[in-house]
Amino acid sequence: MEFPDRSGVDGLIDPQPLPGFARVRYEPRTERLDDPVAATRDELDALDLDALPAGATVAVGVGSRGIDRIDEISAAVVDRLAERGFDPVVVPAMGSHGGATPEGQREVLAALGITEETVGAPIDARMGVEQLATVAVGDADLPVSFPEAALAADAVLVVNRVKAHTNFTGPVESGLAKMTVVGLGKQRGAKSFHSTAIAEGYVETLTAALDVIERETPMIGGIALVENFEEEIGHLEAVPAGSFLDREPELLERAYEEMPTLPIDDVDLLVVDEIGKEISGAGMDTNVIGRYRVLNAPDPETPDVDLIYVRGLTEETKGNGNGIGLADLTRRAAVDGLDLKKTYANALTSGSLAKSKLPVVAPDDEFALRTALAALGGYDPETVRIVWVRNTQDLGELRVSDAVVDDLPEAARVVGRESVGFDEGTAGFESEPTDGSDA
Repeated sequence: MEFPDRSGVDGLIDPQPLPGFARVRYEPRTERLDDPVAATRDELDALDLDALPAGATVAVGVGSRGIDRIDEISAAVVDRLAERGFDPVVVPAMGSHGGATPEGQREVLAALGITEETVGAPIDARMGVEQLATVAVGDADLPVSFPEAALAADAVLVVNRVKAHTNFTGPVESGLAKMTVVGLGKQRGAKSFHSTAIAEGYVETLTAALDVIERETPMIGGIALVENFEEEIGHLEAVPAGSFLDREPELLERAYEEMPTLPIDDVDLLVVDEIGKEISGAGMDTNVIGRYRVLNAPDPETPDVDLIYVRGLTEETKGNGNGIGLADLTRRAAVDGLDLKKTYANALTSGSLAKSKLPVVAPDDEFALRTALAALGGYDPETVRIVWVRNTQDLGELRVSDAVVDDLPEAARVVGRESVGFDEGTAGFESEPTDGSDA
């Protein structure tokens, strides 16, 4: 596909003066767990491991991206299981990620720092699943699948972060239950889940599938992690099988209190430097940007963001640009980095097609910003409310247009003043001299 170069569109929209920007440090109060590795080892002993015979094989499901120190925690789980006399094996629990291939899923784990060498256990990345049962969810029949690699083990546990989901809200969202049903369901199970959930409800589908899995498989529990605003582990605990749906709502409430958010709710234009699967399953956290774009699920009430401009993809996402469809604008450099096979594998499995649509593609930053400002209507550099972030995970430092400064909360402080300049159409920030009163 050919996109217009600068000469083909330059005369369509006049240049606009840009506002001044403040560089802001945003530091809400938060809690941090000092030694999550030691906590992992201690908490693992709280699961019913004594019921397992010596030498039992234990499948450890891991695979969610962007979790703080997930490589160390996974290795700690494996190490403690081995110390207890068991035979651990790592099973990727990530649905269709990695292009829904064994090689791709191993690649995703490696990007997280999890290899057979670093974790100290074999990785069984087979994509084959066994259908455990078909259960009725509303008017739909849901086939419930589980991986052959995990069913071959004597026990199964999962390690995952409890957090707000990117498609829905409810008492249980992203966490141990979802990883058990969707992550360990591989591509086939994930596809069945999402297809049913879109029609009948995510929580209802999750609950029905988890009941089958707990009844038909050797699940023993999971290690639940809750991260703080700085994306560090603030809490960690073992949750026995059969207790996921009872315990996760309280952990989810804590996650909501701690999760990264924008410092303001009313935004004209949000500029996001990078999106990626290690940042969020949707490329950028839908709860941060205020957009789910999912059938039968209303968008979050806050924040209210009129337009979103995405500038690029992270290196770690390996071309999976799922979530780019949540933006209104992008630039050619981002599109050139897309791997459509990986992106479409994600979209087709989840059924959330909007997240993989292409937004308007601008030739460069200068024209993209020009386009966005014109699209706002009645643009005024003195009043426009722009927030500019690296990604939706790292929100401790960001930039806001001058009109936003007076509305910043107490936890946000201005540490400098900047202006936007362009080098061959690429945006860059230039520091402006201050009298020190903003620092």
